[in-house]
Amino acid sequence: MTNIAEQAIQIPDLELGKDVLYLTKQDVLDLAITRSEILDITRETLVEHGNHRYEMPAKIGVHPYTEVFYHAMPAYVPGMNAVGCKWIECYPNNPQKFGIPQTTGLMVINDVESGVPVAIMDSTWVTAMRTPAVTVLAAAKLHPGAESFGMFGCGVQGKEHVRYAAEALPGLKTLYVYDNREAAADALIDELQDHVPFTLVKGESPEAVTKSAEVLSSATVILKEPLSVVKDEWVGAGQTILPCDLNTFWDPRIAQRADKYIVDSIEEHELFAGMGYFPDGLPAISAETGEVIADVKPGRESSDQLIVNSNIGMAVCDVTVGRAIFDRAVAKQAGTRLAL
Repeated sequence: MTNIAEQAIQIPDLELGKDVLYLTKQDVLDLAITRSEILDITRETLVEHGNHRYEMPAKIGVHPYTEVFYHAMPAYVPGMNAVGCKWIECYPNNPQKFGIPQTTGLMVINDVESGVPVAIMDSTWVTAMRTPAVTVLAAAKLHPGAESFGMFGCGVQGKEHVRYAAEALPGLKTLYVYDNREAAADALIDELQDHVPFTLVKGESPEAVTKSAEVLSSATVILKEPLSVVKDEWVGAGQTILPCDLNTFWDPRIAQRADKYIVDSIEEHELFAGMGYFPDGLPAISAETGEVIADVKPGRESSDQLIVNSNIGMAVCDVTVGRAIFDRAVAKQAGTRLAL
């Protein structure tokens, strides 16, 4: 566990309660925090979550349009001295309509002892990093030794899943990618093939990818009505499926019949179910991701089990990664000091 002194934060040239450190996305990138570091932070966070050493209310939000949401995501992780809140919004039509990402947002990091905000930063990098970190850590735990992986969605999240798979899944030989925009899949392969130790293959179809991979993940859009792109009959015994987009991309029958349905947060999945995101009902949940990572509850117990592990993103991971960014920025004297 991280050993951090329980005392008010001291920052040169920043007066607690009067100043705040502002970090742009480029500031965060320039800190050069590695994916290996993010994996370590995320693993530690999941262990804390799995042992129920945290405070994290389910996502609250507003919904100006049917297909969009704004979420306020606060969390406190005592063992990592991290507290803060992410304010994030998702507009699925932004890429086509405005040429900007579907997800944007800001994060605030606070000083645990005094409560005052000490940092404000772009949250898109945090989201892009911690999401695939959870996926690959869960994949390594639930499907050790996997040699094939299928990734649906070749945007920012898809690319990071490929990069993180190279960090955490040493047995991989082939990673299939698929996107309904064929050019996006081509671009991913062109950009990443020389930087990963496995072969990247453009999938011919969702069916072909599903039937070719032991482990599958999706980072597409989140909609109330399932798209059911991947059909139930394509999925077989022994596969591990790790959606980042609730059950939008998958035939809901897959999760309903899975031998184990594991989620990152029961409370948040129940909240989404209450909002109508699981029109056929929320499947019976066997464990939370952190409980499996922390060995509090068992994961895969036989090679023929079909496991679905839904990870929609938890604020505990956001605030611990955000705290690490803040600490690195202070050490490197990065960012801009602003008056509160």
